[in-house]
Amino acid sequence: MTQVYLVPGFFGFTELGSFNYFNRVSEVLGQALAEHSIDAEIVETETLPTASVRRRAIRLLEVVRARGGLEHEDLHFVGHSMGGLDIRMLLTPGVQLLPTGEEQEIAARTRTAITVSTPHYGSPLASFFTNLNGRNLLYMLTLLATSGPGRYGLYIASRFLYALAGLDRFIGQEENILDSFAENVLRRLRPQRGDDLWEFIQEISKDQGAMVQLTPASMDLFNGTVPDRKNVEYVSFVSASPPPSLREFMVRPRNLYQPITHAIYALCYTLAGRVHRQYPYPTPGDAGVRKMFEQLPFRVDAGTNDGIVPALSQLWGRLGGVVLGDHLDVVGQFQHVWEGEVYTTWLHSGSRFDDQRFQKLWQDIAAVVAGSQT
Repeated sequence: MTQVYLVPGFFGFTELGSFNYFNRVSEVLGQALAEHSIDAEIVETETLPTASVRRRAIRLLEVVRARGGLEHEDLHFVGHSMGGLDIRMLLTPGVQLLPTGEEQEIAARTRTAITVSTPHYGSPLASFFTNLNGRNLLYMLTLLATSGPGRYGLYIASRFLYALAGLDRFIGQEENILDSFAENVLRRLRPQRGDDLWEFIQEISKDQGAMVQLTPASMDLFNGTVPDRKNVEYVSFVSASPPPSLREFMVRPRNLYQPITHAIYALCYTLAGRVHRQYPYPTPGDAGVRKMFEQLPFRVDAGTNDGIVPALSQLWGRLGGVVLGDHLDVVGQFQHVWEGEVYTTWLHSGSRFDDQRFQKLWQDIAAVVAGSQT
């Protein structure tokens, strides 16, 4: 049987409360593979949210071993964001992550390494977390979550937010990220140390090596020391979203949260759009690649990004496609209704991402997997 491993990115998880990182991806990808007559086991892997690429790659190796990957002949890896770097590290020729040497066995069975929205040449946004303000923000967060008084304080705050989420529904607000977070995380939150959210934050407090490694300068070194494996096809899918717009700041009576989340998006987009002069991104040289970028409704340059990662930084290997959507849209975190259930977007980027684009992206990824087996 074919195995496909879905690898989450920076701050990634499999489930947090009842939030799923790869929202509906397994179902859509599985159906698309079945249409290619491929019976695949799709594995959503656990990771270390902010750890170094090497430690995350070790965790990925352990998941593959635990799920019987060494007994299958066709392995495929799909990494979102930083997850794509974990895959490249695992498949590096001659790499030794563990003394057992299983890396080489896994790599020999791997057919494709597919990356989605991955910062192959780094993201300027990572620099925020390496400066004093970013470190202090994370320090305060982890201090609150890893101390008894801090957890109880946050628990009380969560009860207030849960009540606020109920109130905004009462006054006729549309389903939004506060409602979704309240229902899927806050409602289940307990002040005891073993709660999922506290364990997640505690993992962040233990290792924040990714903060430095995702900067353009560090990725320059990464790319010089992590070559591709010859027997593996490397395919990248690029996401890009429109620049912040005054239109998205307009308050809608039924959605008071839109201008707030768009302001967060605008800040992230601006930070991610800062270009490092010494470490530029590759420019599309192939006419076919340029044609894909020309399909976007805005001009693509070094500052264009998906709210987290510059679009040109996402190019690696063969370009599989360019998607109009933000960094979280592509893994199913966008506003839509599916089988009667309402799913909410994390950020209002103005991309107007919809189910048609979501389905096409993962169908195209399924086609890459199927093409490697012909």
